Amino acid sequence: MAIVVSVLKEADGENRVALTPDIAAKLVKNKFKVLVEKNAGVKAFYSDDGYINAGAEVVNRTEALKADIVTVVNEPTAASLKKLGKGQTIIGMLNPMGDKKSVEELAAAGVNSLAFELLPRTVSRAQNMDANSSQKSIAGYKAALLAADTYPQYFPMMMTAAGTARPAKVLVIGAAVAGLQAIGTAHRLGAVVSGYDIREDARGQIESLAAKALISAVQVKDENGYARALTADERQAQQTELAGFIAENNVIITTAQVPGGKPPVVVSKKAVDNAQAGTVFIDLGSSDLGGNVEGSKPGQTVITKSGALIVGAGDLASRLPKSSSDMYAKNIQNTINYIVKDGEIVLDLDDDVLTDLVATANGEITSNFLRGRLGLEKRAAKIEPEVKKEAAK
Repeated sequence: MAIVVSVLKEADGENRVALTPDIAAKLVKNKFKVLVEKNAGVKAFYSDDGYINAGAEVVNRTEALKADIVTVVNEPTAASLKKLGKGQTIIGMLNPMGDKKSVEELAAAGVNSLAFELLPRTVSRAQNMDANSSQKSIAGYKAALLAADTYPQYFPMMMTAAGTARPAKVLVIGAAVAGLQAIGTAHRLGAVVSGYDIREDARGQIESLAAKALISAVQVKDENGYARALTADERQAQQTELAGFIAENNVIITTAQVPGGKPPVVVSKKAVDNAQAGTVFIDLGSSDLGGNVEGSKPGQTVITKSGALIVGAGDLASRLPKSSSDMYAKNIQNTINYIVKDGEIVLDLDDDVLTDLVATANGEITSNFLRGRLGLEKRAAKIEPEVKKEAAK
């Protein structure tokens, strides 16, 4: 019997979809049965007819939640998660570090959950599943476009009969995937660009994009290769360091995020208050939990007393829904191909890709990275037969 894969319609405010008709067709060709919740792809400009023509079946949410593998962009509602049962698998950005209760309930229900936030970045075989990178790349691109559209002057140098306009000076804070894409796009738009990062190994990447590298003395990253949350002292040192750089630039793009946690404030209120009229802050870290820029509000543009503009832009990938969905669906497809062997779902928890990507399986929270973040003891490593024999001696 074919493995059934479904895609759910996202909540209001999210325009992306986890499977596109193109990927649905490829799954059908590979002997999967694909179910699509009605209107799941409409906001990403994919009609139900497009999925039907790809060989998928359009169903209601109740039917979609019965699939062997359920795919989503964001964590579904608690009511939807409660309908999943033992042996089912859900794949998506499931907010495992921000919603401990749901993780525990999925584990208790025997649901296998694969959370893209947990994917190890240091394993090369995992790159084609890296939804975080694919979505942040799009967000970084869109951030530069949004900055150019919001900035009340020319972005590039312009020579006209009336005089010459100087190019905008853009500072991108954070040179990971989103930041590098923002740097490259802002440069192509004609701005003079600088990139700031707390990692010395980001210098070469920034400079390769024809930008000036500003590397902090505060350099930290976690075991998965991401910049970790700063301590209070480190954050204060960073804000002080950044204040001078911010004052010299017209546009500041911030990209710092902590999965499941409050985003770090990297631009202080003092730095915002000292910004000149017309200065633009694009805050990719903006969320209901806060933002990278003091005073930012998700989905809104705030104009300060001094005339600076703070744009809460934590949803930029969703604002480019077709391209974002195309990339995300490929990440989903690659993940499915990785865990399905000979027509069966196989989760090898000692595989260096799956050991953290799989948040729950076999009735427990299995990801050691997640267990560490939740304050749980790490899962014991598998003991190979040779080791057992040696121990028996």
